[in-house]
Amino acid sequence: MDKLVLFNSVTRNKLLRKRSGESKFGQHVQTLTSISNIYEQLCNLDVNYVILGFPEDVGVFANYGKTGTASAWNTALKSLLNVQSNEHTHASNVLILGHLDFTEELNEIAKLKPTKKKDVLKARKWVEKMDTEVSYIIHQIVSAGKIPIVIGGGHNNAYGNIKGSSLALNNPINAVNLDAHTDFRSVEGRHSGNGFSYAFAEGFLENYFVFGLHENYTSNAIFGTFENSKYLDYNTFESLEIRNERRFKKELARATEHITTNHFGIEIDCDAIENIPSSAQTPSGFTVNQARQFVSHFANNQYATYLHICEAAPKKKSADQVGKLITYLITDFIRANKK
Repeated sequence: MDKLVLFNSVTRNKLLRKRSGESKFGQHVQTLTSISNIYEQLCNLDVNYVILGFPEDVGVFANYGKTGTASAWNTALKSLLNVQSNEHTHASNVLILGHLDFTEELNEIAKLKPTKKKDVLKARKWVEKMDTEVSYIIHQIVSAGKIPIVIGGGHNNAYGNIKGSSLALNNPINAVNLDAHTDFRSVEGRHSGNGFSYAFAEGFLENYFVFGLHENYTSNAIFGTFENSKYLDYNTFESLEIRNERRFKKELARATEHITTNHFGIEIDCDAIENIPSSAQTPSGFTVNQARQFVSHFANNQYATYLHICEAAPKKKSADQVGKLITYLITDFIRANKK
């Protein structure tokens, strides 16, 4: 737990923009004051949702991707804390736990070059170490009966989300992933492109559905892997939005049938959302409203175990846009899932 940095009132007060006559989300969320006995504190806390940040882009670097995902956590916080607290946002049912401090890993990556294979291999070793931290904190949250809402970083963290949840529930879990890519690449050393394949190979992930896969960026080998497994399923963005062979709502139902046989995680890769700054930004993708509908649909299920929003890479000019997007997805999840 040495990587966990608690969110506190000092940080909250710096980010809050108070207005007379209004009540902001950040004024009503709960926080912890002690780093010790996190599990026991969570068990005794009257909240259902625990928000946690992973400000890192080590896994993206290790996958030859465009870095910048480390900034999404702070960007999201600034927006989330300043939406209204009302009967629709349920701020008092939320704990903002804090973030995992990956400064050491980021500093190491800054010394490396993505063009050098040996440097990429070094980065993949760092991702393995980070996996341990991610899976441990997710295990603590889920074991305490709470639902993690995880923000920021690369899609490498899906592995820790799945492993931590699976160990807490003592059973493999399922996952549904709104993504342009499967992130089911070879087990070749950890990076942002193989979190699900590692979790599957190690028995933490059972059924997996990729929603909106881009045909241009998926190999024949990956298609073959999915088509030859009863545990893996997908649809493509082109079949949904270009050729109109499939209908969005019917595919939501089909994905639901595949993954709601058990507890499942909801994964949102911002690469799948049109014109959102991300590690692999796309000019052709789902709309923000479709992403919101996706989250709301799957959150409204008793087996929804966590929400993970990743791969956003905001710049200074796009920070407000990205922050609002992530905030919409968080509040949509809570509204649909509220117990």
